[in-house]
Amino acid sequence: MTRDERNILELLEDELDFIEKGGYGRSVRTPWLGKSTFQDSLSCINYGYPYRAHPCNECHLLYFVSPEDRAQRVPCHFIPLNIDGETIEDLELQDNQAKLEREVSRWLRARIKEIEEERTAHAAV
Repeated sequence: MTRDERNILELLEDELDFIEKGGYGRSVRTPWLGKSTFQDSLSCINYGYPYRAHPCNECHLLYFVSPEDRAQRVPCHFIPLNIDGETIEDLELQDNQAKLEREVSRWLRARIKEIEEERTAHAAV
């Protein structure tokens, strides 16, 4: 099994930047198409492929998915985002894009901070 060779910190930072710049929002230049968090951004290992070229178990985001949800069709949609355990899947069902993006952004900031602190501590050793 190959692994995603991208830097996880850069991947999460890019996803946060994508969301903050309105990446999942509606564009006046293109027809409205539903967007799928993580899948329709550069953080997805399969972004830009017309078919799934890589299995999801090659992606860094799988580390954040509980073992029982790793077999889901889109496992990254089952990452617990907040203290209530809400996932992208849960939030998409609520049909509240602003809340979804707010929770994903919070989750991304927290993971970025954890990784930076871990790397700083590891570098100090």
